[in-house]
Amino acid sequence: MATKEFKKAARIILVGAPGVGKGTQAERLMKRYPQLSTVSSGELLRESVRNKTPLGLEAEAFIRAGNLVPNEMILKLILNELKSKRWISSQSSVTDASPAQPSQNPSASFILDGFPRTATQASRLDSLIPINLVVSLITPAHIILSRIASRWVHAPSGRVYNTDFNAPKVAGKDDVTGEALTKRVDDDEETWKLRLRKFDETSQPLLEHYDRKGALWTVKGNSSDEITPKLFQELESRFA
Repeated sequence: MATKEFKKAARIILVGAPGVGKGTQAERLMKRYPQLSTVSSGELLRESVRNKTPLGLEAEAFIRAGNLVPNEMILKLILNELKSKRWISSQSSVTDASPAQPSQNPSASFILDGFPRTATQASRLDSLIPINLVVSLITPAHIILSRIASRWVHAPSGRVYNTDFNAPKVAGKDDVTGEALTKRVDDDEETWKLRLRKFDETSQPLLEHYDRKGALWTVKGNSSDEITPKLFQELESRFA
């Protein structure tokens, strides 16, 4: 794949239903645009807990108590990561009255993964750092359900196959070990229908928030391969 360079910083969020292929698109974007990297709130949280940082110890207490980690704590993790990369001022704080002035250097481009998930979280994020593109990835529900029905996994390694477009060399067997493939416990149709309905309910206010901000762009397709070229074209028109 040919690479392209940005001329200004892209601060991106990908929004899409489970099974729509956000991870696939993020990987392809980072291969296409070497200046782009991922900032994952989940990974930052896990790393902070693992390294027993002050923030990590505080977060672990919430997790052990069976509670969600508060938004402010997640925002601090994100802010600390951006400061450590010098993509925003080292003086920036979650208590600042106005958003940080982010670097416009193309190497300060990132995809923010895992946060925000709600309009409330998005408003709080706006007050800290401006996101300049929110991509709504849309694939019809019946296509997603069909993909899930065709999905098989090799549980010990995590390798994933799909009988429609990434079939194992021998039906029902892992390519590397020859061991039997299985279905994920939650890969049944009713569970997925519920997940897709829940996503629609919770994502609508989030998308409306970014639409009002003028940051929302929607792309539709039946497959990742159909969506990717449209995504490349849009990013290049904005940032390259």
